[in-house]
Amino acid sequence: MERRRMGSSGVSVSALTLGTMTFGAESPAEESLAMLDTYVEAGGNFIDTADGYSHWAPGNHGGESETIIGRWLSARRCRDRVLIATKVATHPQFHGLSPATVSAAARASLERLGTDRIDLYYAHFDDETQSIEDMAGAFDALVREGVVRHVGLSNFSVDREREWIAYADREGLARPVALQPQYNLLHRGDVENGYGPLARESDVALFPYFSLASGLLTGKYHSAEEIEGSAREGMIGAYLPDEDATRAAFAVLDTARRIADAHGVEVAAVALAWLRA
Repeated sequence: MERRRMGSSGVSVSALTLGTMTFGAESPAEESLAMLDTYVEAGGNFIDTADGYSHWAPGNHGGESETIIGRWLSARRCRDRVLIATKVATHPQFHGLSPATVSAAARASLERLGTDRIDLYYAHFDDETQSIEDMAGAFDALVREGVVRHVGLSNFSVDREREWIAYADREGLARPVALQPQYNLLHRGDVENGYGPLARESDVALFPYFSLASGLLTGKYHSAEEIEGSAREGMIGAYLPDEDATRAAFAVLDTARRIADAHGVEVAAVALAWLRA
């Protein structure tokens, strides 16, 4: 699998990252373990999770995805073959980004993952009760301690991300090397008019989430009616707020489906190839 440089970090990661938000929720443990095996066998080396995954599922409390990944790392003895990204801010016990929360949440993630380091640690959502200075200092402390290798930002405004990067550079703190915004064929403006230019000017990697628009870009749905009552109805609904948006989304899907048919691949492969390019 193709490898790419992760911003200014000097680290090389596979062009396709394995997202694990469904682990322990929609994807049972054994199925999740099989996905990890398949991904690594295909040449992947970058696994993305979060401490909050997947507290929303019935019977879950948060940390389920990290726990499954930790079980896999131990069973396969492959920690040195992969890079692990996880995030802080959404676990019910570690909500927000106060310095004390960031420190405690990192240690809880390390325990669930069964590892001594987090390769990329994201601030998952902005916490406007905290100053950029305090948050940047908290993440820098973890890097200096050696339990986090690199810092990333997700779901901050472009202005707040730019402020964090500038402050880290000015004060000699660990600077963010990765941003994680939503980006896919149906949701483009945030990156193309904001996060993308910031990533380029700051030499920061950009890792999209919702690459398949919560499942809409898999091509399994041919109409809005097919989505009604499905497990993804709520999330996909964000892309179909009205008739015009629905019509435009399915026009994109029709085009992606024609391209997929011409190349003998899945619609999802077309959507991901577009992002890679």
